[in-house]
Amino acid sequence: MINPDVAAKFAVRKMCPADLEQVMAIAAGLKDAPHWPQSAYIAALDAGFSPRRIALVFADAQSDSVAGFAVAILLPPQAELESIGVRSHEQRKGIGSKLIGRLVHELRLAAVSELMLEVRASNLAGIAFYQALGWSQSGVRPRYYADPEEDAILMSLSLG
Repeated sequence: MINPDVAAKFAVRKMCPADLEQVMAIAAGLKDAPHWPQSAYIAALDAGFSPRRIALVFADAQSDSVAGFAVAILLPPQAELESIGVRSHEQRKGIGSKLIGRLVHELRLAAVSELMLEVRASNLAGIAFYQALGWSQSGVRPRYYADPEEDAILMSLSLG
């Protein structure tokens, strides 16, 4: 459940170029988040880019302060959650759940029936978060991650 104080000030909306500095700062502050170059986020915002991506932020309606973000790549009938992050001091307030909820809504509109992701095997909090939202483990990619070397847990969520 989202904190009522947060819900009153913030809303999920599409990411825009003005959000990139804050999004990159959030990702940089999270050890399990991918640390993409700015060009990758710019490509995610390009409606003409193929394959298409959906990029969302959880932002303050007045100040445009970003507390979290999510990016998914669409390959209908599937999509992959490529990145999600919530500012460390804003975690466990329901922001990630709100981002996933809006993302699922957008993906259904785009004729996507399954959302997939990969997560580090050591990211137990992330795995528990996804499981609480109905995701299930669908496989393992041995030694997928580097620095440190680690397995990736594959998870999926049916949107049907």
